[in-house]
Amino acid sequence: MTLSNAHQHIPVHSNKTLIKASVTATVMAVIILVLIILPAEYKVDPTGFGKAAGLTQLADLSEAELEVAEPVESNVVKTQPQEKTVPLAEQPVESRLGFAPPAAHLLTVEQIKAARQTPGVRSDTIDIVIPAGKGLEYKLLIDAYVHLEYEWRTDGQPLYFDFHGEPQGDQSGYYESFAITTATEMKGSLTAPFTGSHGWYWKNKSGTPVTVTLITKGDYRIKG
Repeated sequence: MTLSNAHQHIPVHSNKTLIKASVTATVMAVIILVLIILPAEYKVDPTGFGKAAGLTQLADLSEAELEVAEPVESNVVKTQPQEKTVPLAEQPVESRLGFAPPAAHLLTVEQIKAARQTPGVRSDTIDIVIPAGKGLEYKLLIDAYVHLEYEWRTDGQPLYFDFHGEPQGDQSGYYESFAITTATEMKGSLTAPFTGSHGWYWKNKSGTPVTVTLITKGDYRIKG
């Protein structure tokens, strides 16, 4: 066989043949994509062949693996610990007042006892006339945690009264009542919960003046 005869047997493809081969390959690729890849990878099965062939199950397995791999923290709802409600009477002074008395958290039991035994103790007795149908206040200036002993009585006529205290420098109008009732006399003691004015408001609802005799003992200044 000569060289010229060998060249005569090499097949030569025409443009028509190449186009036909390209179209065939494209069609096959589309068929494979629709019938196999989409059902197996993305669970997209327009023809139903993937389900029949079990290919969609492969997609289910892939999704399950992804869910296991993802952190579960996104599905966890974090809750804040609930605060325990404390009755008002059990709350510290600074909580009930809305502000902290000066150095309240630094005072010890011994310091409070020492404050009750202050060397500036005094004792006073005064008669206070409450006019008919009127009200009148009498106040003492007392430092925080200082002890006060008191006793008062009327000449027989009962009076409505409010025994209370007001923090020094407070502009909100806050006051704390220690006793509110109607009586002809009262005796007791008070450890001032804060620095400020502490005393009584008497209301005479009768048609005649009532005299109150007040006896006090402690370290205080009379505000009147």
